[in-house]
Parts: sequence; C-alpha cells; structure tokens
Amino acid sequence: MQIRDSYPYETTREDFRVPLADGTTLYARVWRPVTDEPVPVLLEYLPYRLSDWTAPRDWQRHPWYAGHGYASVRVDVRGHGNSEGLPTDEYSAQELADGVEVVNWLAAQDWSSGKVGMFGISWGGFNSLQIAALAPEPLKAIVTVCSADDRYDNDVHYMGGSVLAVDMHAWAATMLAFVSRPPDPYFVGDAWREMWLTRLAAVEPFIHTWLDHQTRDDYWRHGSVCEDYSAIGAAVLAVGGWHDPYRDTVLRLVEHLPDDQVRGLIGPWSHQYPDRGLPPGPSIGFLQETLRWWDHHLKGIDTGVMAEPKLRSWISDSHPPATVYPELPGGWVGDPSWPSPNVTPVSYALQGTPVVVDSPQHTGLDAGRYFPFGNDADLPPDQRDEDAKSACFEFEVPAEVRVLGRAKVTLRLRMDVPYGQAVARLCDIAPDGSSTLVTRGVLNLSARNGRDRVDPWPLGGTEDVTFELNGIGHTFPPGHRIRLAVSSAYWPWIWPQADSVGFTLEPVGSSLELPVRAGDLDPSITFGPAEQSEPLGVVYPATLDEQRPERLVVRDVAKGEWRLEVDPRYGGTRVYPDGLEFTEDALETYTIQEDDPLSARTRSDWTIRLHRPDLGWDTRVETRSEITCDAADFIATNEVVCKDGDEVVFHRTWERRIRRTAG
Repeated sequence: MQIRDSYPYETTREDFRVPLADGTTLYARVWRPVTDEPVPVLLEYLPYRLSDWTAPRDWQRHPWYAGHGYASVRVDVRGHGNSEGLPTDEYSAQELADGVEVVNWLAAQDWSSGKVGMFGISWGGFNSLQIAALAPEPLKAIVTVCSADDRYDNDVHYMGGSVLAVDMHAWAATMLAFVSRPPDPYFVGDAWREMWLTRLAAVEPFIHTWLDHQTRDDYWRHGSVCEDYSAIGAAVLAVGGWHDPYRDTVLRLVEHLPDDQVRGLIGPWSHQYPDRGLPPGPSIGFLQETLRWWDHHLKGIDTGVMAEPKLRSWISDSHPPATVYPELPGGWVGDPSWPSPNVTPVSYALQGTPVVVDSPQHTGLDAGRYFPFGNDADLPPDQRDEDAKSACFEFEVPAEVRVLGRAKVTLRLRMDVPYGQAVARLCDIAPDGSSTLVTRGVLNLSARNGRDRVDPWPLGGTEDVTFELNGIGHTFPPGHRIRLAVSSAYWPWIWPQADSVGFTLEPVGSSLELPVRAGDLDPSITFGPAEQSEPLGVVYPATLDEQRPERLVVRDVAKGEWRLEVDPRYGGTRVYPDGLEFTEDALETYTIQEDDPLSARTRSDWTIRLHRPDLGWDTRVETRSEITCDAADFIATNEVVCKDGDEVVFHRTWERRIRRTAG
C-alpha cells in the first residue's frame, strides 16, 4: 500500500448540513480542492455514520479525490449518525428521494461544476445504482462496488428463493444495533439526547419486514434496478469480487447496459474496496482506476477508460483449500461483451443409479462466511466433510478447463413431500483428495417456476429443475477432478424447510454445465499499485475479547446438536483523534440438531459503547435478536436496551410470529 502525501491540489475539509424540502437536514462532510474554479462533486451516501464508523475508510479515499480536483462529499442517511429525521427501511423511497435532493443540492453549490458522480460499496453501491435509476440530471456517472441489482435474489435476504438464515438475521440484528446508536454531542450539541429518544421510538426491526415478504413481490421489486435497466441514466462502473456474494450483478449490468454506458471489473476480492489490501488479493490501484472514470465522464478528459474491454475479470489458478489467502494465483482476461464470445457452455452428464439425498441438518457448517471481509476464518475450509454429506459426481480433467461465469445444473428429482431445497457445490479436487470450493447455488424447490410464486412439489412426482450457481473465474488443471456435490441442507446459510426429508436424484437426465472460456490470460491488463491518502490516525487498543475465535464449531455428541459461534469482527475497540472512544462487541450463534429441521435457531448479541471523557458523555446500546421456528411460523424476538451513563433511557422487546410461506 502506497500512502499519497502530495497532490495536484491542496485541500480543505468542512462539515455542513444539506437541507431537504421537508425541513430535515442531513449531516455531511466535504473535502475540496483549493481552487477558484468550480469542480465536479463525488457523493458517498450511507447510514453508517461518517463521524465514527466509516471515518477511517472515508479518510482513505475522500481526501485523495479532493487532491485530484474533486469535491468529495460523505453524507449520512436520514435518521442515522448526526442527520436529522427518523430512520426508515433500507433503500426506502424516502432514502432515495432524499438522495436525489442531495445530488441536486450539491450540483447547485457555487463550488460545484454542476456534474455529480456517486460511489460506494455495499449499501452505498446499492443506492448509487438506485438513484441512478431515478436519473437526476446532474448525476453523470457512478462507481458501484459490491452491490446488487436484484434486492430479492442477490442480497442478504434470500438465495434461490430460500431464506438466508446466516445473513437475513445477522444483518437485521446488526442494523438494529446500528440504528439504535445516539447522535454525537460533539457534532450536534445538547440536542443529541432528544434526537436519540425520538429516533429510538421509531425503530422497527428490519427482520419483521424481510420475513413478511418471502417471495419476490413488489416490496423487493422496489429498488431492484433489474426491473428496468434502461432507467439508469448515468455511466456505470460496476465492480465486484469473486468472494463477494454480489458479484453476479456485475455480469448482469455488463449484459444489459449499452457499450458506451458500462464497464465491469471483477477481481479475486472479498466484500471490500479493491485498494484496501485485505485478503484475498492482489489489490489494485483502485482509486487511480476510478479517477480515470471520473475524469472521462465528469471532466471530459479522454483517459482511455472506455477503450478498456467491457468486462475485465480475474481468473484464479487452482489453489488448495484455506480460510484465508493473502493473494491468489491467476491473472486477468478481457471480454468485449457479456455473454462473451470467448465463453462456451460445456455440458457434463451425471452418471450412476438413483441416489437418495437426505443430508444431515448441519451440512453447511463449513460454508464459510456469507460476507467475507478479509478476516482469517472467512473462506470455506477443505470441503471433504461437506462432500461426505452430499451426493457427489466427478469428472476427470485431462486438459486445462478455465471457467468464467455462472455454471448451471439440471437435476432430475423425485420428492415425497411438498417442500424442500437443493444445494449444488462445485469443487476442485486435487490429486491428494483435498476439496476446494469453487462456487455454489441454491434452489428452493417451491420456487422452481419463479421466485414470485410458491408451487408445492407434487407428492411422489419427478421433475427436472435447473438453476445457476454464483459466477466465478477459476482454472481446473490437468490431473484434478471437477466435483459436483448436491445436498438437501445447507445450514446456517439456508433455513431448513419444516418437513425436510430430502429427495431422490436421478443422474439420467441430470447434468452440470460449465461456462468454459477459451484463450490465455491477458498480461496487457494491468493496474497501478494500491494507493490511498494518509490515514485518520485511529488507535485500536487490544482487548481480551478480541482473543475469541472468529468461527467456532461446537458439537454436543449426546444431543446431536451443533453450534456455530461467529465473531463478525467489524471493528472492535478504537479511539479517534477527536477523543471519541468507540467500543463494539458482537457474537452470532447458529444452533441446529442434525436430525431436526425445526431445531434451527439463530441469535445475535451486540454491545456498543460511545464515550467522550472530555464531555462526560457515556452511552451504551445492547441488543439481542433471535429467530426460532415451528412448522407453521418463524418466531422473531428482538430486544434493545439503551443507557445514558447508568440510566436506562430506552428498553423495548418485540416478539413476532411470521407465517412460513416460501420459507
């Protein structure tokens, strides 16, 4: 990582408020070049609190953009951080309408050239796409990183029509803790407590809404730009990583947007900006790459960025299984379009006699983290234990097979119950027998005719089902084997069906289809070294809690019960240069009995403390979130306790029973 300490422009920084039409103001911070000339504006728009939680990351890039001639602005969403107003659901109509107002307001400032770009990762990437689909006139270009065009089938809620137990709940619990944090008196003054209590009174756990909509209905269509790609009015640089769950959005945006509007970039990365140097690498000079994008679309400078291939992708070489890779071997390829003329579907027919697939309910404990962030235990370990709980079909690799895109499976299934799910994993089997997970896919069998409907399986009936696996770039070398592993359970990623007893898979009529890419790697595709501006100077004191394992699997042999404990490690304890002491601790727990799908239980516990010793300000947020189930319902319990010093200023518990429909 190179730290940039000199720029074409000197810069200034100031905090201000953006006024909205309804009288609400949003808290904002701008880094600007020192110049008398108006400059284009870049906007990052998030609920994650610019004054603390994202501040270290913000300082890596916003000053860098300012030093290159842009006004780079970070804004807190309504009801979050130090912004006024009440919190809403993620990507609500209110949030997006506010975002349009912010874009127009920024374009009208005297230091603005009138041209605006938006960028962001995850939430900020989502709303960049969604606001681009509302097409405010000043918004000319966006950079969307690790985001999704389909809120139902490519987000944290559902996968293949199945409930994502691992992140549906964990992220809802995280946001419950996040939205319950108080404004900071250092920035808002004595009004902080009244703002906090008013905000807390409006809090509703996201999980209630998300579980209320178990099929792809109008709730999910809102904000899903895949409903109408032509509505997107800005140029789109879509960026993802093969170890991020949202990477398929890059492929779809490249497919559906015109050549002169979009470029796609997929690297080996996790759910992180590609310049941060977090595993798996290699990292790239991402800020320099985005500067080429901004200069072309916001300043009219021909940087050659639109002469790049429409899609640039990293293809990894075969590698042994591991939960972390500092860098993966491989290289880049460029394709002129998607689907690519360089990619040909190759079908592999499954062989053998019919096999009963009735996986133990704890199949999936070695799935790894749904959202890898670059931590040591994020990625899937050796899959041999998971493979043993699955029906496996293998294919020899006499000559190199390079895969780019989404594999597809067709499975001929017979099932004696109305509901179930099929999970397919593609693994690279080395000569020593080790099994590296390449990619995977899921289908809720009641969603086989469409994600917007629930079609029970005809009892005892046989049908062919086809579904795609997540996209990947991977090379199978000669002498290895390609393994397709099929299971009927995948906990805790997928919430089990109530009467899950598996299915019979008939190999005759079943197949695996791989997107095989011809041609060699392209050494002409290169990027500069990763570069950032000087860090904020946050101090991270070591604590005993940080010695807790990131992922711990506990088996109660007598009960047949398995428990997975996950420390998400978002930030821990840190001390900011302005004196703020910020402490957070989270633990996610997933429990199931190996023979009982109704024993599934998720729990998330959060504690957050914000402390300013110089102001005598000491606040604490404690949350507990749980989901259990019976045959008919999900049972969601959430609790929030907020303290100002030793005083409990808010305590509320929610309990909801939510009918199981598609889930």
